Amino acid sequence: MSQNSKMEDMEMKGRHGKRRTKGGLITMPFIFANEVCEKLAVVGFGTNMISYLTEQLHLPLTKAANTITNFNGTASLTPLLGAFISDAYAGRFWTITVASIIWQLGMTSLTLSAVLPRLRPPPCTAEHQVCQEADGGQLAVLFVSLLLAAIGSGGIRPCVVAFGADQFDETNPKEKTRTWTFFNWYYFVMGASILVAVTVLVYIQDNVGWGWGLGVPTMAMFFSVITFVAGYPLYRNLDPVGSPFTRLLQVCVAAFKKRHLRTVSDSNLLYQNDELDAPISVAGRLLHSHELKFLDKAAIVTEEDDIKSSQAPNLWRLNTVHRVEELKSVIRMGPIWAAGIILITAYAQQNTFSLQQAKTMDRRVVKSFQIPAGSMTVFTMSSMLLTIALYDRILIRVARRVTGLDRGITFLQRMWIGFVISILATLVAGFVEVKRKQAAADHGMTNSPHSTIPMSVFWLVPQYSLHGIAEAFMSIGHLEFFYDQAPESMKSTGSALFWTAIAIGNYVSTLLVSLVHKYSAGPDGSNWLPNDNLNKGKLERFYWLITVMQVVNLIYYSFCAKFYTFKPIQIQMKKVNPSEEEGIQLSIRV
Repeated sequence: MSQNSKMEDMEMKGRHGKRRTKGGLITMPFIFANEVCEKLAVVGFGTNMISYLTEQLHLPLTKAANTITNFNGTASLTPLLGAFISDAYAGRFWTITVASIIWQLGMTSLTLSAVLPRLRPPPCTAEHQVCQEADGGQLAVLFVSLLLAAIGSGGIRPCVVAFGADQFDETNPKEKTRTWTFFNWYYFVMGASILVAVTVLVYIQDNVGWGWGLGVPTMAMFFSVITFVAGYPLYRNLDPVGSPFTRLLQVCVAAFKKRHLRTVSDSNLLYQNDELDAPISVAGRLLHSHELKFLDKAAIVTEEDDIKSSQAPNLWRLNTVHRVEELKSVIRMGPIWAAGIILITAYAQQNTFSLQQAKTMDRRVVKSFQIPAGSMTVFTMSSMLLTIALYDRILIRVARRVTGLDRGITFLQRMWIGFVISILATLVAGFVEVKRKQAAADHGMTNSPHSTIPMSVFWLVPQYSLHGIAEAFMSIGHLEFFYDQAPESMKSTGSALFWTAIAIGNYVSTLLVSLVHKYSAGPDGSNWLPNDNLNKGKLERFYWLITVMQVVNLIYYSFCAKFYTFKPIQIQMKKVNPSEEEGIQLSIRV
């Protein structure tokens, strides 16, 4: 059976022998519903989590900040496990379904811990009262809840975006351009749900109570699972094709065993087997590239390989060019992947120190209403959504006339713009902190950490907005890059790499905060990042340290992007109507 007919069999199913195309735009509401509810829960709690940990559980500021970044890091690291299970065994649909149920259990447990008095320390009412910190049992309930949520996120995050992109067949000319448009609108819908979380849910948490603040997204997640499963008959489901990590390891072992062989000058002499590669190259076959030539030795045929047409070779000794190129693609993505880590480290400060800055400032919008500190990220989300809409509707069309590319600019160029804007965000944040502390000093509030400084919280809007614009460029470009450049059989794994960069970025933030807090401590008790009084700290120096790190990272990324080689792929294009013939297209996607 040809590769094309296999894809069609996966796409066309129906009752009584009637063939009906699966996938497409009709599936988007079911898929987006799951993502929206997951983001409502994650962001609705995560954005204001610093308030819950410091005000409800009475944790010290640095401990609370590190708890947040550790949770965010773990929740972004577990997608590697979820992607492996999806690509190798369960498939994306079932991975998302089971992970959503696990996530539901975590959120239910977290909601109960906020409702039941025994699961949190007694309230602290007096300003100078020594508050009782949460005990081991109460923290255990918190951490188990967060762990379940992290495991659930591990199955949802890498699979939802890949599953959504699977609904558009890139071998069909009519659907080919919809995939990268999908990423823009995926991020737009995700951003819109985050916008609701940082406004409505945070307001409920601050003014109604944490029980309702966590209960609402918990109930929303329950209904999203039902909605997602209900869409099953409409989905284009691609079957798992075995462990991608096993295939990568087989190439490494085969290349090592043949390390003493000379590389061949003619790539046509390397082993190819279209029938063997058919399940992992439905949309196109990877072509030989000239980088990392030592791996080509895994595809050199020797007498010991004893190839017989009737059976597959020993893949621990001999691999096809397509499988070798799979490993090359993953290795080439590594440097670009690493460049995204520092940007996440900078972005992570919004939910910790930037939020603490907002708490000390005048947050009144009108006399009778003040914006919750946790809702300040509304400016991040608003600027991100606006940038995505302008980019998709205006910037792409303008850039397309200049570059000739369907997507306007390459995702590597899009990421570069995001890096530059992120540098401006942390640079501006440092100057705003200087002004905030000066305002505190001018009004004699340096030693009053809980007093409201007569300086509008809207001074923080530029840094929040710049982070949002940076994310619209960098994060979407990063996600596009991983999905596009990952081997076909590793799309979930490619999406997981995006979340893994977020994980490590959060862990780097934890490490950086701990090191700065430790080594900036003075003999007089001064500290860049004090636990109890931000007015006495040197937070601006911390922001500028991150700025310098980002400048170095931009130089590194520019070098990597300049020498990056896109994967060469031979795409079998489908005929759109009976009068057209199928054809082969050689493509190097950008």
